[in-house]
Amino acid sequence: MMQFSETPLQPIHQIPLFSSTSSMNKNQINRSRPWPGFPTSKGLGSFGDANCMEQLLVHCANAIESNDATLAQQILWVLNNIAPPDGDSNQRLACAFLRALIVRAAKSGTCNKLLAAMANAHCNLAVDNHKFSVIELASFVDLTPWHRFGFTAANAAILEAVEGYSVIHIVDLSLTHCMQIPTLIEAIANRVEVPPLLKLKLTIAGATEDIPPMLDLSYEELGAKLVNFARSRNIILEFRVLPSSYTDGFASFMEQLRVQHLVYAESGEALVVNCHMMLHYIPEETLSSPIPSADSNTLCPFESSTSSLRTMFLKALRELDPTIVVLVDEDADLTSNNLVCRLRSAFNYLWIPYDTVDTFLPRGSKQRQWYEADICWKIENVIAYEGMQRVERLEPKSRWVQRMRNANFRGLGFGEEAVAEVKGMLDEHAAGWGLKKEEEDHLVLTWKGHNVVFATAWAPA
Repeated sequence: MMQFSETPLQPIHQIPLFSSTSSMNKNQINRSRPWPGFPTSKGLGSFGDANCMEQLLVHCANAIESNDATLAQQILWVLNNIAPPDGDSNQRLACAFLRALIVRAAKSGTCNKLLAAMANAHCNLAVDNHKFSVIELASFVDLTPWHRFGFTAANAAILEAVEGYSVIHIVDLSLTHCMQIPTLIEAIANRVEVPPLLKLKLTIAGATEDIPPMLDLSYEELGAKLVNFARSRNIILEFRVLPSSYTDGFASFMEQLRVQHLVYAESGEALVVNCHMMLHYIPEETLSSPIPSADSNTLCPFESSTSSLRTMFLKALRELDPTIVVLVDEDADLTSNNLVCRLRSAFNYLWIPYDTVDTFLPRGSKQRQWYEADICWKIENVIAYEGMQRVERLEPKSRWVQRMRNANFRGLGFGEEAVAEVKGMLDEHAAGWGLKKEEEDHLVLTWKGHNVVFATAWAPA
């Protein structure tokens, strides 16, 4: 694996959030509001565990939402002192949420005293996301099973589904800019079967320029590299990029697939739709109007009587009649319209990347700075933004499974060979990573027993 050069990690903020010129000081904490358990500066150590930090963040969010500037400033002062950006995993997690809450307060125009104090402190809240070269990104995603799990499980399912086809068309909706494709090309090149593969088609959705991880070259340049790599493995690769946007539920992308007659254009062609951590960017609010599910008379709480963009996308996907659809995503629920509910869900999920990073990246490394900046971006988007600007709208596996069933797909599951491949990959990483095989043979990546990422495979029912 290629190693990157290392430089010291720059602190997120260098000085306390509130300067000495601020109207608030330590002694005001207890005097201005009799909040049970609120500490003086000497008692901050008791607030250093994750549960207390979560409660402080929740109280702070409520104060900001109710425009209670005094209480918000008090809690933010405590958080600023117990959650340094270079502390342990829980402190860095809380620091990221602290920043996100400050950004939310700034955007909403509340807590003017807080904003003035921030200006006095010269606090830089901007998240600096790195733009990766292809080699950097390939090495970066290889550091952890977070993406490799999905790559490995998906490749195994795809290989099994396309057996016997001479042309394979992959429609790739992926967050990682085709980083899975070289591993799939290798797997296809190494398979032994008749007939031999005549052509591999790759159509990708160019829709993630504003979402980390970000790439520092165009998709056309990326395509040229993939074509050359495939040629080195004696595979003819036909590469195509279709302009698209997750904001319309990839409707324009799906329409171009039909209008340009890009699917099943050749005989003996298998159509593979690979969805890797992209579908949760399709806009979707929490749904509350249930309708009957497609295969029963029972009510499904996850579908609305008015078709949502996610429902419409899956309907359009079903109309393509794909050979296989692989859906991989993070197993969490960040769709609530309620800020506190989202904060709790995000806090109780995003501790995982902070906890795992110590197992594969040293303090002060560039990779670690890039890795945690991407997590900070996600936290800020979940907490500080609303409406169309809030794009991080994860749904748990159970909800996606119901969506796929309602769209008339049936689960394919993962066989023992796929499970063995994933376990072999996990053996290359820290001992805390694990694998669960759930109902219908869906696979779930875990960290210390907690669900992280799920992988599902589907075919038309």
